[in-house]
Amino acid sequence: MTRIRYVEPCGRARDVEVDQGLSVMEGAILNMVPGIEAECGGACVCATCHVYVDEAYGSTLCPPNATEHEMLDTVASERRPTSRLSCQIKVVAALDGLTVYLPERQT
Repeated sequence: MTRIRYVEPCGRARDVEVDQGLSVMEGAILNMVPGIEAECGGACVCATCHVYVDEAYGSTLCPPNATEHEMLDTVASERRPTSRLSCQIKVVAALDGLTVYLPERQT
């Protein structure tokens, strides 16, 4: 299990243990973390699982592929250099302690 911290726009943080191999989005959905809508179920076609990744983990993640990069142009909240779609972040041991910040809105 890998610990992921989800921080809501109000600042409330929630630590969740997520099985390796799942996505950060799946970890949120399985643990009923508010703020991740995931309308497409993780198919990278809706951008409703947008998060801001803590800068400390930016180099640990694989960079966004072309599809994710394109979908990030459609996010409802501000796109930042740390923006990612949580459906595209696979949980691995190296991400233990990862913090993601949820945007104000997904749609």
